[in-house]
Amino acid sequence: MSYTTTADPGPPALRLASTGTLTYGLSVGEVLGVSTLNGARLIAGRAGLERIVQRLNVMEVPDILSWVKPNELLLTTGYPLRNTPQSLDNLVSDLDERGLAALAIKLGRYLDSLPAEMIAQADRRGFPLILLPNDVGFDDILNQVLTDILNRQASVLARTEEVHRALVQIVLCGGGLQEVVDEVATLLDVAVVVVDGEQRVLAGAGPDEHVQAMRAFDAGRHAACGRGGCGVIGAHGTGDHLVVPVMAGGFDHGRIIAFSPGGALRGTDLGILERAATVAALVVTKQQAVAAVESKYRADFLRDILAGRAGDDDRVIAHCTGFGWDLDRPVMVVVAELDGRPRGAPSAPETDGKARGKAAAAEPEPGTRGGRGAEERSAQERLAAAWTTAVRRHDRGAAVASFAHEVVAVIGADGGDPAELTAGPVQAMLKEASSIFAEHLPVRRTFSTGISRTVTSPAALPEAYEQAVKAVRVGRQLNGAGARAHFDQLGVYRLLSLVSDPEELHAFVRETLGDLASDDEPELVDLRRTLQVLLETNLNVAETARRLHFHYNTLRYRIGKLERMLGAFTEDAHLRLNLTLALHVLRMRGI
Repeated sequence: MSYTTTADPGPPALRLASTGTLTYGLSVGEVLGVSTLNGARLIAGRAGLERIVQRLNVMEVPDILSWVKPNELLLTTGYPLRNTPQSLDNLVSDLDERGLAALAIKLGRYLDSLPAEMIAQADRRGFPLILLPNDVGFDDILNQVLTDILNRQASVLARTEEVHRALVQIVLCGGGLQEVVDEVATLLDVAVVVVDGEQRVLAGAGPDEHVQAMRAFDAGRHAACGRGGCGVIGAHGTGDHLVVPVMAGGFDHGRIIAFSPGGALRGTDLGILERAATVAALVVTKQQAVAAVESKYRADFLRDILAGRAGDDDRVIAHCTGFGWDLDRPVMVVVAELDGRPRGAPSAPETDGKARGKAAAAEPEPGTRGGRGAEERSAQERLAAAWTTAVRRHDRGAAVASFAHEVVAVIGADGGDPAELTAGPVQAMLKEASSIFAEHLPVRRTFSTGISRTVTSPAALPEAYEQAVKAVRVGRQLNGAGARAHFDQLGVYRLLSLVSDPEELHAFVRETLGDLASDDEPELVDLRRTLQVLLETNLNVAETARRLHFHYNTLRYRIGKLERMLGAFTEDAHLRLNLTLALHVLRMRGI
């Protein structure tokens, strides 16, 4: 027959049960201190006195191992083992492997003594063996120990609920993460911090040196947290930390960590920390919701500015002041766009101002574009966060927002040549944004950046935005992924990009290059390459032959063939100019 508490079992110490209640118990050492066990004696396994007892069971049937549960104190007279003393040697290991807390035995009636090997094995495993006095009934032990366990649970839960109400009240009164950790640090008399998923400290309370020590603590590596909850986690085995995940809506928002270098943390403190984690999750989700609304509002207004429909300069400047943006100064537009966007994603805005306005009005919000997977959305969000952080550090009056497939920043242009990307705040922002963006990415991604000319009024920002977008597109086409281009550095490509009708460019290419405009035949592509190198070397036949690894006579033959197809370009400078421009347009194909 067995007697157990109604509390759910768990691993040693404590756990967060599926019902959301915390299950506590007494240590074996505390159980030995109850009045009914005054005459009990520990005969082995002293190292296991800190094992937790959450239930009791009586062993008086032969197949007891099928019925025992973790964290039990098992009471027995030895009756089931009276005829099989040889099995006592393995009993300790069997019970220990099932997670039992301790074994208490009455000797004299069915067993006169315990084998030496059994006692030695209990000492090796730290499994307490308790010798019970003969004048104590099992019912007295059961009643008193179970009562103490339930009283302990009631006391801890009452305190935990009181703390929970206090923390919720803090949030209802407008408090944030800092006020929550201040309260928890005061209650536990330890240092407490909340970190996000990337180990950045969001709020901290307690002695400065302890808070600083936790900045270097890898909560993700040390936290043994699962769906069941978390236990006392030791930093390198010191027992200095309690770590609890901050979860909301199935999302992991980070960790809340309590730290006491003197080992002052108690197992019961976990309940308070778990309640604090729940409240912290509410605060984080509220902040995220507010930030999302504010971010959308800011992005919508910046989109209106860049589309030229936000009003006159005075209204725009006054409205931006409320966002902390300073547009009443010389500024430039910077556009950052992920490289390798999926096929089917819209290209950059049209160059025509009216069409651009329509495109801006119809542009979907970040993260809603059809066909983009979770990885693409995550990369876009990280790009936005990286640019926001970098821009804020270098220009607090800058405007920055994330659109559907690009991040746009309007930053100050204070002196110097903005086209020089190797100097000034633009280069510093680029370097820092690249560094932040690359951190913790599961797959390496790059982004290209385009920079506009400097403008002196909000009314000129739509044109500057178009320049930055063109710089991104042309720069990537010319230099590949990760390109950094200023509009003024595009040269002839800048002029070609100003042609609003792509069909005009395509028609010009077909009329100028004829059959060479096609990629269908390898021979024609090869001839076009020969023409390109000839023009690049200013018709230097020897240099062209060297670059293409042709024999001189072979090149002379090819030049004759090209002139029969295109005209006497070796004698006509205007024709050479047209051919050069047509080849440039082909190089811009896809822009």
